[in-house]
Amino acid sequence: MSTIYRLLRPSIKATSPSPFLCTSSSHTYAQTQAHTSDILIARLRHTQIVPDRLLGLKMKAMTEKRYALLLAARDSDYVKKVYGGYFNVFVAAFGEDGERWDLYRVVDGEFPDRDELHKYDGFVISGSPFDAYGNDYWILKLCLLLQTLDAMDKKMLGVCFGHQVLCRALGGKVRKAYTGWDIGLRKVKIVKDLFPCGYLNEMDDIPPALSIIECHQDEVWEVPTGAEVIAFSEKTGVEMFAVGDRILGIQGHPEYTKDILFNLIDRLLNNDCIEKGFAEDAKFALEMAEPDRKCWERICRNFLKGR
Repeated sequence: MSTIYRLLRPSIKATSPSPFLCTSSSHTYAQTQAHTSDILIARLRHTQIVPDRLLGLKMKAMTEKRYALLLAARDSDYVKKVYGGYFNVFVAAFGEDGERWDLYRVVDGEFPDRDELHKYDGFVISGSPFDAYGNDYWILKLCLLLQTLDAMDKKMLGVCFGHQVLCRALGGKVRKAYTGWDIGLRKVKIVKDLFPCGYLNEMDDIPPALSIIECHQDEVWEVPTGAEVIAFSEKTGVEMFAVGDRILGIQGHPEYTKDILFNLIDRLLNNDCIEKGFAEDAKFALEMAEPDRKCWERICRNFLKGR
């Protein structure tokens, strides 16, 4: 299936050649990155090198949906080998044809420029091995970015760490989970018929409880002012929270596949983060059931696309 998902990093943008590079000595468009599309199209018209169909590029750029993944974790060797990185995992789960997705590795200090924020239709904040309540510089900078996006009324979807750091940035409270690690499949009970959450109300076929992959030892203790708890489980009181139809936090991993979690369990065990018996129990339970990935993907897509 043909897609136009593109990976753009802030450090690459300044030096990447323009897709409209002309080899003519009179026009070197690779050096005109800062020019607007109007100027570019005018020059292309003048040279009469580019077909007329390219004159519609400006309109296409204005109408295509554009999203950014704020990646708060470094790619594991397994995910890089099998999927090409977490970026591809997220785009496969939440993306659709005709969209543009950009990657910012916030864990490594890569953030979108402030004057670029208005160009995005939505932002996804990933999971992370870091604590959302930590004071690492990049986490504090991420909180500031999320507050800025909130003031701009941008759509934001937080997953696991992203769910927690969204809560923190908006004034909620995040700490260690009262009951310790939650790893494996978890049945999450969804609260329906919430007026601001049209992306749930339109999905009449969603069962009252959905299975989702979980891997966390922190949790939301208090949601921000104005937020609604829209899902909970026996293990975690705030499995999902929402602020109207523009902010959604999910404690679980709707983007994860079972093999990703199996590998993550092995890494946690090898790093002495969990006990062997706990790891074996989590794997056994994971083998016996499947997450409701399609339902979770629909929820996330409907939220991001405003459906």
